[in-house]
Amino acid sequence: MPAVSAQQSSRIPVSLYNISSLVFLAVASNQLRGEIPVDVGDRLPNLLNFNFCINKFTGSIPWSLHNLTNIQSIRMAHNLLSGYVPSGLGNLPELQMYNIGYNQIKSSGDEGLNFLTSFINSSYLNFLAIDGNLLEGLIPESIGNLSGSLRSLYLGGNRIYGRIQASIRHLRSLALPNISYNYVSGEIPPEIGELKICKSCIWLQIRYRQLVSMDLSSNRLSGSIPKEIFSLSSLSATLNLSSNQLTGSLPQEIKGLENVAAVDFSHNHLSGSIPDTIGSWKSLEKLFMENNMFSGVIPATLGDVKGLEILDLSSNQISGIIPNNLENLQALHLLNLSFNDLEGLLPKEGAFINLSRIHVEGNSKLCLDLTCWNNQHRKRTSTAIYIVIASIATVAVCSVIAVLLCVRKRKGKIMPRAYSIKLQHPTITYRELRKATGSFDTGNLIGKGSFGSVYKGELGDGTVVAVKVLDIEKYGSWKSFLAECEALKNGSKRRLDGGLLNILERLNVAIDVACAVDYLHHDCEIPVVHCDLKPSNVLFDKDMTAKVGDFGLAKLLAERGADQQPITCTGGLRGSIGYIPPAFPASIEQVVDPELFTGKSATHECLITILGVGLSCSVDSPDRRTNMRESLLKLKTARDTLLKPPLDHKPDLDLEAGIGDSSM
Repeated sequence: MPAVSAQQSSRIPVSLYNISSLVFLAVASNQLRGEIPVDVGDRLPNLLNFNFCINKFTGSIPWSLHNLTNIQSIRMAHNLLSGYVPSGLGNLPELQMYNIGYNQIKSSGDEGLNFLTSFINSSYLNFLAIDGNLLEGLIPESIGNLSGSLRSLYLGGNRIYGRIQASIRHLRSLALPNISYNYVSGEIPPEIGELKICKSCIWLQIRYRQLVSMDLSSNRLSGSIPKEIFSLSSLSATLNLSSNQLTGSLPQEIKGLENVAAVDFSHNHLSGSIPDTIGSWKSLEKLFMENNMFSGVIPATLGDVKGLEILDLSSNQISGIIPNNLENLQALHLLNLSFNDLEGLLPKEGAFINLSRIHVEGNSKLCLDLTCWNNQHRKRTSTAIYIVIASIATVAVCSVIAVLLCVRKRKGKIMPRAYSIKLQHPTITYRELRKATGSFDTGNLIGKGSFGSVYKGELGDGTVVAVKVLDIEKYGSWKSFLAECEALKNGSKRRLDGGLLNILERLNVAIDVACAVDYLHHDCEIPVVHCDLKPSNVLFDKDMTAKVGDFGLAKLLAERGADQQPITCTGGLRGSIGYIPPAFPASIEQVVDPELFTGKSATHECLITILGVGLSCSVDSPDRRTNMRESLLKLKTARDTLLKPPLDHKPDLDLEAGIGDSSM
C-alpha cells in the first residue's frame, strides 16, 4: 500500500489505524497532536516503516511497536513523548533505524541505559538516536557488541555519566558518534582511535565505512587528549572536544587530522604551544581554541590553511607577534586573538584590511599603527634611561642620609618627635592591598580601562576599597591617573555594589538598543540580523545614549521563499558545534532584587512590563515571539509609567539607586 502522509494541524483519524495491510506510515513534519495508540503495532501488523517525527504527539512510546519482528524503521523524534523505553527491543532482528531523540523520555528505575543491550539482536541496525531526552545512567560495556553496521550513534543531551567504554572501538562502521552535553567523566580512551575505517565492510559505500564526525563536547572529561585521536585521518566534518576539563598539550601528531573541516578545543585547560604541524590541516574551515592556557607564539603555518573562515585563539597566554602569513587567509571572516599577550604591529594587508572581522582587545603591547610602534620603542628606551637615573639618584640620596645620621649620632643630638601628622586616610602598604584583592585575582576585577584595571578589595578592618592598578607603560596613563584623582577628590567614585545606573537609566539604555534593532529589522531596505547583540557591543556617547556596534557577524535577511517564511543565513551562529540545548532560568526571582516585588508602585508596574517584554521575546516558538517594534512600544510605555506614577501610590524605590548585582 502507498505511504500515508498528512499536512494538517489536527489528529490522525482513528480509522487509519484499522488499515491492517499498511506497510509504510509516515506523517512527519506536521502539527499533529494527540497520543499514539499503545496497540498500534497490533492493529498494523505488517508495518515496516513507522515515521511520526517532528510533531506534537504526547503520551508514551507504544510498546506494541516492539512486537513487530519485521519492522525496519521506528522514528518518533522531536515530539512531546514521555515515560520510559518499553521492553521488547530484543524482538526486532530486522531493525535498521531507531530514533526517539528530542522527547522527554526517562530511564526506568535502576535500568539506566541497559535497554541499549537489547539492540544486540538487531544485526542490521545502522542508526540509533536517543539524544535530547532525560535518560540517565552509565554507558553499558555491551555497547561495543551492537551491530557492526552501526554508523550513527546519538546519545547527546541526556544525563549520562561514568566513562566512555573502551569497547566502543568494536563499532568499526561508526561515522557519527555524539555523546555531547552529558556528565561523562574520566579520560578519553585511546581505543577510540581505532574508529578509523571498517575494512571488512566492503559492501558499504565509502562514506559509510569511515569516521566522519566526533562530538564529545560539554562533559566532564579530563586528562590529556590521546594522540590516537589525531590519527583519525578519516574525520572530515568535525572534532568537538570543547567545554570539558582536558589538560596537557597538543602533540606534533596533530597533522593526522588533515581532512577535518571544524575543530573545537575551546573552554578546557589545555596548555603548551600550538604545534607548527597544524598547518597541515588543509581542509580546515573553523578552529576554536579559546579559553585555554595555550602559550608560545601563533604558528605562521596557519597562514597556509587557505580555506580557514573562523580562527579563535582568544583568552589564552599566547605571546609574540601576529605572523604576517595570516594575511593570506582570504576566506577569513572572524579572527579573535583578544586577551593574550601579543605585541608588535598588527598586519595591514589581506585578511586584515577589514578590521571589523578582527578582535585584538586585551593585548596591551599590540600596536595598530606605526606611530604606536615607534612610541613603544621610544618609551622602552626612555624607561631604561629613567631606571638608570633613578638608581643613581637613589644611591646618592641613601649616601647623604647615611652621612647625616652618622653626624647626628656623634653629636648626640637626636631630635625628639614633636608631633605626628594625622593623615586624612591611613597609609596602606602594597602587601595589604595584595591581600585585600586576593593577589589581584580576576574574580575581584570590577573594571578595565585603557590605562589599567580596577579591583575590589576588603581591608583587614572590613573597609571595602577600589584599587586602581596603573599600566605605566602606556602613553598618557600618568595624565589619566591625575585626572582620575581629581575626579575622586570631587566625589565621583565607582560604586562597588555592581550598579552604576539607576533603573530609569537602564530602561533608557534598553530603549536605545531596541530602537537600533527595530531599525535594522523593519526600516532597512534589506532587513539586517545583528547575530552578536551583547552588552560589550553596546557603546555610549557623551550623553549616555546607547549605540549598537560591531556588525562583524551581522547577516542580511534574504528574500522570502515559496512558503512565505523569511530565510536567513545561519553561518554566523557561534558556539559549540552540534547539539545546542535550551537554557531557562529556574526562577525570574533569582535574578531580580526581592525588594522590587514588594508594594504596588510605578516602579513595580514598570518592572512587570519589562519582565513581560523579556519573556515574550524568549518564547520557544519563533512565530509566537513579540517583534522588536512591539517590544519597543512596550518599553516606552514602561518608561512613561515610571515617570508618571499614579497619584494614590508612593514610590517605594529610589530612582537614584542601582539594582543590586544585576547587569544590563
